[in-house]
Amino acid sequence: MAKKPLILVTNDDGISAPGIRTLISVMNEIGDVVVVAPDSPQSAMGHAITINSTLQCHKIKIDDGPQQEYTCSGTPADCVKLGINEILNKKPDLCVSGINHGSNASINVIYSGTMSAAIEASVEGVPAIGFSLLDYSWKANFNPIKKIVKKITLKALKEGIPVRTALNVNFPNLNENEIKGIKICNQANTYWIEKFDKRINPQGREYYWLTGEFINNDESKESDEWALKNGYVSVVPVKHDLTNYEVISKIKSWNL
Repeated sequence: MAKKPLILVTNDDGISAPGIRTLISVMNEIGDVVVVAPDSPQSAMGHAITINSTLQCHKIKIDDGPQQEYTCSGTPADCVKLGINEILNKKPDLCVSGINHGSNASINVIYSGTMSAAIEASVEGVPAIGFSLLDYSWKANFNPIKKIVKKITLKALKEGIPVRTALNVNFPNLNENEIKGIKICNQANTYWIEKFDKRINPQGREYYWLTGEFINNDESKESDEWALKNGYVSVVPVKHDLTNYEVISKIKSWNL
């Protein structure tokens, strides 16, 4: 009998979020599951790690599944580091992060705690996938995408994700029969125009709420935003090397 793959599961919405509970149930159909996830929401934490305070990590049981679960007081990246280097004390066969409540397509990958967890795993040489659904509601319905999550995971385990690469998978908020298919895409060229809602608290002190406007000027049919807008699941391979190789020669010409 073939040995089951060891799968590390994490997220940024917190260990009790419906998205990760769905992901755990799917991964239990595939392998031996160990969960290390934040004890509270850590959305938009990016690749932050905890260095100025202690980390707490405790074993917990939330439902009746066979998985082992641990809550961590730190960030999603902390969870992966602890999971691999302390709790498992070895590299799992796969790390999956999510399912995030909301989009992590295009520029959002930079800010995403979900994807930073997956990227952290890839940095440590572990194949990784981040899953996100375009529905920010806590009551989001993840049932329509469970089969596709399982399909992509099984394919990744069989074929192997290239080294130092994580897959950024985003699902449109559609019924199962409305999803047209899966597209391998590039990250859309988008950005946010930041705005701040300035207010005054009861003590007369100013405070701000970050808001913004999402700008997408990318008309390419190969982008993740196009795929999602047109009813497809987008899959973007991402890496942590941020070097802009195309401009190295130009900067060299400065003769610094």
